[in-house]
Amino acid sequence: MSRRYDCSDPMERTRGIAEAVSAVRRGELVVLPTDTVYGVGADAFTPPAVQSLLDAKGRGRDMPPPVLVGSVRAATALVEDLGTYGQDLMDEFWPGALTIICRANRNLLWDLGETKGTVGVRMPMHDLAVELLKETGPLAVSSANLTGQPAARTAEEAERMLGDSVSVYLDGGPSGRAEPSTIVDLTGAVPRLLREGAIPADKIRAVVGVLLTDEDDEDERTDQPLPELPEEPPVSLDKKDDAK
Repeated sequence: MSRRYDCSDPMERTRGIAEAVSAVRRGELVVLPTDTVYGVGADAFTPPAVQSLLDAKGRGRDMPPPVLVGSVRAATALVEDLGTYGQDLMDEFWPGALTIICRANRNLLWDLGETKGTVGVRMPMHDLAVELLKETGPLAVSSANLTGQPAARTAEEAERMLGDSVSVYLDGGPSGRAEPSTIVDLTGAVPRLLREGAIPADKIRAVVGVLLTDEDDEDERTDQPLPELPEEPPVSLDKKDDAK
């Protein structure tokens, strides 16, 4: 049976964080507020717990969760390389609503899903979330909702969707924003915007200079000459959507 703690009350907050830490160490799920939306979290280094998170949301291994950390030092321990711009982006936007995708540290024993050797990392600007993260260590965290449903902005909304699949709900009042975090991929030579969220693309571009987007890919395709069509067109095959 799940438990919800009103963290506006100091005693409830202390008790709730302690219960959430214990739940994480048992491989169970917790819901926590962040500066964007509420998240559902699991110990990033306990594969069955991460699988429980994906199952609770109705999500497959092809959509691995990002990892939230309580400090920049914890983030750098998770990645192989921040690339040319990672440190500048963290200095400018962390703690805050920016998720960076980097090559994962190959020495770590974890399984977040089909990550292709990468990991998304973020340090939220929320004192309750950071307090919990400093106790638990890195958490695999995804928005606290069923896949396809709006992200929860309150603990009550999260509980209505996730129910008893979550052991502890930390109620920190309404989350800071309705928008999710902005996601930037730093695994290539040039940063790529994967999702524009709470931080606008122009602010990211002001730090990194050049920022690739889906529009750049469309322009590149438009610039290419069209191939000469055969007299009888080939049979088209449906392509599987690669949604993130």
